[in-house]
Formats: sequence, structure tokens, C-alpha cells
Amino acid sequence: MHQSVDRFDLVVIGGGAAGFFSAINTPEGSKVLILEKNKRPLQKVKVSGGGRCNVTHFCFDPQKLVENYPRGSDFLLEPFGRFGPQQTIDWFNQRGVSIKKESDGRMFPDTDSSQTIIDCFLNEARRKKVELRLLSKVLDFENSDDGWLVRLENEEIRTSKLLIATGSDKHIWERLKAMSLDIIEPVPSLFTFHIEDSALQGLTGTPFPEIVVRTKGLQSRGPGLITHWGMSGPGVLKLSAFGARVFFEKDYCFDINVDWLPRFSESDIINELKTEQASNPKKKVRNFTPLGLSKRFWEFICNKSQVSEHQNWSETGKKHFKRITESLKKMSFEVNGKSTFKDEFVTAGGISLEEVDPKTFQSIKYSGLYFAGEVLDIDAVTGGFNFQAAWTGGWHVASSI
Repeated sequence: MHQSVDRFDLVVIGGGAAGFFSAINTPEGSKVLILEKNKRPLQKVKVSGGGRCNVTHFCFDPQKLVENYPRGSDFLLEPFGRFGPQQTIDWFNQRGVSIKKESDGRMFPDTDSSQTIIDCFLNEARRKKVELRLLSKVLDFENSDDGWLVRLENEEIRTSKLLIATGSDKHIWERLKAMSLDIIEPVPSLFTFHIEDSALQGLTGTPFPEIVVRTKGLQSRGPGLITHWGMSGPGVLKLSAFGARVFFEKDYCFDINVDWLPRFSESDIINELKTEQASNPKKKVRNFTPLGLSKRFWEFICNKSQVSEHQNWSETGKKHFKRITESLKKMSFEVNGKSTFKDEFVTAGGISLEEVDPKTFQSIKYSGLYFAGEVLDIDAVTGGFNFQAAWTGGWHVASSI
């Protein structure tokens, strides 16, 4: 093993979103090296948002922004005040990348291509002479008298500052544990729900602009989608994030309760049904599609509510109204498993935030050791929030160099 002649101001282990963003934001003239174990950097950036890259979210109040982080909300409040979504948008604009807002608040490059973000980062790295080494697996690192020593297979590298931005890399976590750093064991977050209900399978692809999903002690509100395996959509994903540890402990077997029409009260629904009954007593109940529901979904509700195929409104009384209302407002399902949401695998867990200074993202125990991105016990709901935490952490580390 030979020792590198070069000494770096910052070595970044991990060429993902947080690590790369930190490297390209260091002061001009800094000597920076990124070590990435894969053959390409920024792989999650490439696939995120269906290949469009959901850069951030249209939310500029740090207090409201942190509500989207099941873990890390208190820690991120002040950092978001220094570098949040507005600063992220400005940063990209200054480098010729325009960011647009969609109706749900998600923000993407105007090109709708994650390659635009990757090219921007690579160009900035070239401009600032950041060195990028691919297929470079770090075996070990240790504190030395004048900074940090990083060991690769055939080389030792010296650096003043070291940033760990490796996500949930078990090898790196074991090394950090050996340094007496507290690691919160990772569990999956942002997943969809498996539900074995044959009636649901006939509704695959049915969207809902807003649902409320409840389980014991938790609830979330947002768009929903019935899939061939169960349920998905931002409302479900949000619940999966906030309940990540609870659901892990239950081995992903638990009951949920779904309100398909949260914008309507039970009395609103009954009044709608009564109005239709008074206007069309001889018409079949199943030919009606109330409150913006699809015909297919309304038939599903009728089946759940024991409304017969040929039943007309004059044959429908309080008992049926109650069943229909309960089916729409309090439908119960058994969840018996999970699936990753698209390619956006996110974990809850990582370096305990008790170990990290939120002003610099530096280790409290070890001077010159920094953390950013998913290696920290920070995660968010879907919508660009996880990337925002990566940009924020990376910027703070770079500002400390």
C-alpha cells in the first residue's frame, strides 16, 4: 500500500447527492476528492422522480418544511433557515438550471430530466477541479495528528476534513460504531401497502385526489391510489414514513382505516344520497356516481354496503345509507406486507443526531469528521424533501471547510 503524495482539504466518501453537493460548494481553491465505490456517481439523482429528479419542494417556511420529516425535524429547523428550498433554487438558477413548480409543490428542472442536474454537478466539479474517483471502495479511516487517514485497497490518503456521505452502507456504519458513534439501526421508510382483497384488484389504477389513512395512533392525509397489490400514493407513503418503526416492529402486518372522501362529512354524504333518492326513486342505486366517484368504485362501495345489483332508490333506507357512509368514511383493511416505492428506497435510521452539530454537520466527538445525507437519522416523506435535506447538509459541510 502506498501513501498518496497529495493531501486534501476535504475527502468525501460517497458520490451521491449530499456528498457531491458538498464537494462542489467548498471554497474556491480547495483541494477536494470524492471517493465513490460504484462505477457512476449520483445514481439516486438519476432515477429519482421517474428520471426527472424532484429537486426540492415549494415550501419556504422552515417551520412548515420540517413537518415533512418524521425524523430530523428539530435538527433541521435552523439549517433550513440558512440553506433551504429558496437557496437551492437560487443555486441552480445561478448555474443556468431553471427549476419549475408543479401543482402539488414538487419542483423539477425545466427539462424534466435528472441528467440536467447531474450535468450541472459534473460541470461544477470540473470547474472547481474536484477530483472524482469511481470504483474506489474505502476499507477504513482513522483520526490522525493532522486530520484523517483514509485507506483504500492499495493507497492511503491524507485529508484535513472527512465527510461521510455513504447512505446506509453497512461497512461504513460498522466502522463508525467501532468509533463509539451512536447508530440508530435502519428500517425501511416510504413504502406502499400490500392488501389481499380481491375486490380491490378490480380497481387497479383508481386515483383519489385526497384520502385519510389511519392506524392506531397515526394518520395521514394526501392523494391515494389503488394498485394491483394494494394501496399507494402520497397519503399512504406519508403514513409509512411516520410509522416506519412501528410497522417494522409489527412485521408489516397491521390494520388500517380509510376515509375515501375526507372533504365530505357523513351528513354531507347522507344528504347527497337522500337528494338522489327523492329525485329518482325508481332508478337503480348502482347507476348513480356521487361526489365525484368513478362508476367502478361506486359499484365496489355498493358491494361492500350490501346494495343488490337491481336495487332502486325507493328500496334503499337508513340501514343502507349508514352502510354506504361507513364504507366511504371508515373502510377497514388488513395490511400484510410492503413494497418499495418505485426506485426511491429510503431508510429511517443512521447516525444519531445527538452526535452532530447542526451548525456545521460536524461530529461532536471527532473534530474534522462530518456527516450529510442519508447516513444521518434524517428522512422525509416523498416530494423532494429528502433531496433538500441532502443539499442542506452538503452546503453546511462545505461552508465549514
